[in-house]
Amino acid sequence: MNLSPLKLSPIIKDYIWGGRKLINDFNKQTNLDRAAESWELSTHPDGSSIITEGEFKGKSLPEYIKENGLDVIGENAKAFDFFPILIKLIDAKENLSIQVHPDDRYALQNEGEYGKTEMWYVVDCDEDAYLYYGLNRTITKDEFLRRIADSTILDILNKVPVHKGDVFFIPAGTIHAICGGIVICEIQQNSNTTYRVYDYNRAGADGRPRPLHVNKAADVATLSPSPKYVKPDENTLAECKYFTVKHFACINKLILDTNEKCFQSLIILGGNGSLTLGNTNMKLSKGDSIFIPAQKSCYTLEGNFEFILSYV
Repeated sequence: MNLSPLKLSPIIKDYIWGGRKLINDFNKQTNLDRAAESWELSTHPDGSSIITEGEFKGKSLPEYIKENGLDVIGENAKAFDFFPILIKLIDAKENLSIQVHPDDRYALQNEGEYGKTEMWYVVDCDEDAYLYYGLNRTITKDEFLRRIADSTILDILNKVPVHKGDVFFIPAGTIHAICGGIVICEIQQNSNTTYRVYDYNRAGADGRPRPLHVNKAADVATLSPSPKYVKPDENTLAECKYFTVKHFACINKLILDTNEKCFQSLIILGGNGSLTLGNTNMKLSKGDSIFIPAQKSCYTLEGNFEFILSYV
């Protein structure tokens, strides 16, 4: 018996730096004025995906997993204490804060959840877009703290021009920031722990400066330049102990296998088509998020569209 794929509706976050591209271009439904992030595959307490069609319509993804058992997430995912990954679409109309994430050891000890290693796929960007990825030279902890205090931290960051299709792998501890004019698909560990280093001295929605987390950031930050990232192969964007991420283009027809080791997540980045698994056939369009339960089977994609495929 085939387990049906699930179409998911995301949780929308309206952080101050966000825009409306996810609403206007990716068909995200919200009453909020802006959509900075859409959490496309999430079981996190801060927002869980909701099933939109079929037998389980209206249930959250955690409810579906609890009701159907851990076999639906697969052997690899069951090896983690929590559901292992969180997938987002991010629309940075303005710069995000300069930030850093802890590793598992520090986060579990201090925050009660996983750390955050993540990767970014640049879905779209303005012609002159850039982001910050690690440092441009090795510094001491004292210099790191001083540059936060005197607002010169940008001087020692590695500023990287970006283009559509670029990939960035960001291990925990890497100082980074997405900057304005970029739309990203982010695959990350299932964590919402961020230590804000610098925020351009701007006010939050309440009119007050957004809080920084300087001491924790100094505890976990890697204070040397990050090595240049080279993706594993043409289709594989990132591969680590936390997740594997691939990019595909379906041209007319594509058949992919599933297995009992892990669920699969599909994020449709552009175009239209359909997915057939067993007796289930669903239409696909830009912005759709699909969860395919772990099982030994295969599914057929038809149409012309590009998508991100993620699993553990």
